[in-house]
Amino acid sequence: MDHIERNYQFVKERMIHQMENSIKLGRKLIDTELDTGFLNFIIKPIVKSFYDYWAKNNVRGKTLKQINLTLDVGIKLLKNRTTHDNFTRIVNESLPKYIEADQTSLQCNKQHKNYDRILEVAKETFINYLKEVVKLLEVKEDVDDYGDLCRIAFKTKEIAEKNLMRQLDFTDRGIKIVEEDLSLLKIYVGRRIIVKALRRGFELTKKEFIEGLNDTYNQK
Repeated sequence: MDHIERNYQFVKERMIHQMENSIKLGRKLIDTELDTGFLNFIIKPIVKSFYDYWAKNNVRGKTLKQINLTLDVGIKLLKNRTTHDNFTRIVNESLPKYIEADQTSLQCNKQHKNYDRILEVAKETFINYLKEVVKLLEVKEDVDDYGDLCRIAFKTKEIAEKNLMRQLDFTDRGIKIVEEDLSLLKIYVGRRIIVKALRRGFELTKKEFIEGLNDTYNQK
């Protein structure tokens, strides 16, 4: 197994692990948000059914497509040299498929005035992911796990933290766009509950990622 294939597997396993954790956390937070409030005995089964159907039939398959696409495009960039022109060309070629699988975009009304803002965030997210993935894939040194890979690709905790905060900022911006106008969402019943759970999930995930970064670089 060459270093790119090895790194590919480490990164993919990490992304899938994060995806599964996010799905579990989302279900837990939906339950929490539904514990209080008038008429929740009516809304609760509807929202739960929507989330369970979405998690089972949509999010895993689509997110896996995004993960595979991002990693495959990362390899393509390495093989074609990561010049500015190549990067721009390959991003533009691959972006439509990334958008097709993007969970936020899929749940939003394409005719809404803010939909283009959601697409812009998705594009910036994809570009940032690709830059990080390329750095991880090109590591040639011997590594035993994803943590080793990160420590070599991003030499210091400060560099890794800067990259993490940039990525989290894109997610935050996407959530804020939805929070500004809930009519952007295609769903109607329980969307306030879902968005509140989304915001809470983001804050908890952000904390976990920062703690994980400290562990990776052996800092408290």
